[in-house]
Amino acid sequence: MMNERNEKIPSPKEIEKEINDFLSKKFGGNVKMVSPLVVPQEASIEKIEEPAQKKRKINFDLKPEDLISHLDQYIVKQDDAKAILATKICTHFNRVKRAETASDNLDDMVGSIKNNILMFGPTGVGKTYIIKLIAKKINVPFVKGDATKFSETGYVGGDVEDLVRDLVREADGDIELAQYGIIYIDEIDKIASSRNMVGVDVSRSGVQRALLKPMEETEVDLKVPHDPISMIQEIERFRKTGQRDRRTVNTNNILFIMSGAFGDLAQIAKKRIADHDIGFGAKIKDPRDDIEFLKYVKAEDLIEFGFESEFVGRLPVRAVFEKLTEEDLFEILKNPSNPIILGKKLDFAAYGIDIKFEDEALRVLAKNAFNENTGARGLVSAVEKALLLFEKKLPSGHTKIFPVTISVIENPEEAIRDLMMPATHHHLEATFQRLHEEEREFIKAYLRINKKNLEGKYGLAMTPSRIDVVATYYCSHIMDIEKVIKKIKSFYDDIKKMEMNFYKNHDINIVMEDDAVDFIIEQLEKATVKIEDIYQKLSADFEHGLKLVREKTGRNRFFMTKEALLAPERFIGNLIKDEMSLT
Repeated sequence: MMNERNEKIPSPKEIEKEINDFLSKKFGGNVKMVSPLVVPQEASIEKIEEPAQKKRKINFDLKPEDLISHLDQYIVKQDDAKAILATKICTHFNRVKRAETASDNLDDMVGSIKNNILMFGPTGVGKTYIIKLIAKKINVPFVKGDATKFSETGYVGGDVEDLVRDLVREADGDIELAQYGIIYIDEIDKIASSRNMVGVDVSRSGVQRALLKPMEETEVDLKVPHDPISMIQEIERFRKTGQRDRRTVNTNNILFIMSGAFGDLAQIAKKRIADHDIGFGAKIKDPRDDIEFLKYVKAEDLIEFGFESEFVGRLPVRAVFEKLTEEDLFEILKNPSNPIILGKKLDFAAYGIDIKFEDEALRVLAKNAFNENTGARGLVSAVEKALLLFEKKLPSGHTKIFPVTISVIENPEEAIRDLMMPATHHHLEATFQRLHEEEREFIKAYLRINKKNLEGKYGLAMTPSRIDVVATYYCSHIMDIEKVIKKIKSFYDDIKKMEMNFYKNHDINIVMEDDAVDFIIEQLEKATVKIEDIYQKLSADFEHGLKLVREKTGRNRFFMTKEALLAPERFIGNLIKDEMSLT
């Protein structure tokens, strides 16, 4: 009886069909039952794979001087700091590279010290900017944290490990790459124990102790306790793989860089030096600014400042940033790769307005920024304050050019009236053209001064005509000088490929002289023609004539000048004439 009933039990598909038939009759096909699709665990493991991660390569081949020359393009002053940071960071990553390839594995020895760095300097001198530039150049993941937030949370250590997890996110989930990242912690002076406090400052010293292991070597679990998102990710990973992997990040090769203003630290060093010199009867020479004493800071000064000795010991490298003068701020604004001026050009370009700056106007802006006493940070607010009225009014007018002169900065209301009046347009164009030429001449001078460095870095000969091309391109496009040179280099490479294609297709070897290369680049940078168009014209103008010369002379290598490109028939005629005169 039981067997008969079992034989009559329908399958799930038959039950679904019967129910759907019933629903169709009752509701006319508007309601339908869909059963869930159940996939066996084994099948899901085979079919579901983790997405392939695109590996980022780290530039381990940089030498300290290479990195310094790169930083010189962006950072004004700070020569000592640039030298220390470039040298120790290059050494750190080259040691990592050696440890991966060498057989002796000396970097695994007990007591190996990592080149973690402590930076001193007032606000707005470029501490954060320089580390971002280095991380981008080396192509490693970079995260920044604020030390004050660690002490505010009340959960000592949690935020420190979160920075390590953030490196994995910055590396797009590539744990191996994250293990070569840079963690930058600003305002580290704020977690020094208060010297005016009786007893132990638990919250601040606790954060210091929480940093000790990550700064040296520890394993940080990617799964955050009590984090629902982390738990869901773990469940999803188990569903896909059927395995419970403990995913951790090793901090052995992660470089920790910390910075702060350390206002009172200079006084501690100054007192120590004064006491020491008085003890020996020496004469004290006080620098103009107490910040100069930061150059002479020792571990004992940092301990007196409020850091624990173990914490100080894990920051063996120290770099001091100088206070910026008014002239330094002007040099920052004049720098061809300066993001403040480039950013302001982009702001006005959004409305189709081309903007150029007069040197005297930049000097006034630098003076206003210096008076704010916030270093380079003051430049942004000074520029915004001076140009906000124009950014508001000019988009509603008809002018598409905006020459920023000293009168624009000092008399904005009068300047805006002149800019909006059609009668002054001729004068406006003349002023704008003058500033355009001044900018172009400045860029040419900059390229001549940095000629040797730029040629070695980009593999592009900086001939006088090429300097002219680069300067022209910079003045007509909004990008830093590095991107401009890379763009010109890409044009140059396209021309070299064109030479190879000409040889491949026509069996004739042509070599473009520098003036011919620059002439073609000028056409390409105006975006009026493409390299394919130039190649087709080159083939049409020279293929048959050069083949004729080859048949008559046996010659198969021809040097093309700008004059040849402009007058191909005369060029070929002269080749034949020269050959006939020789015979």
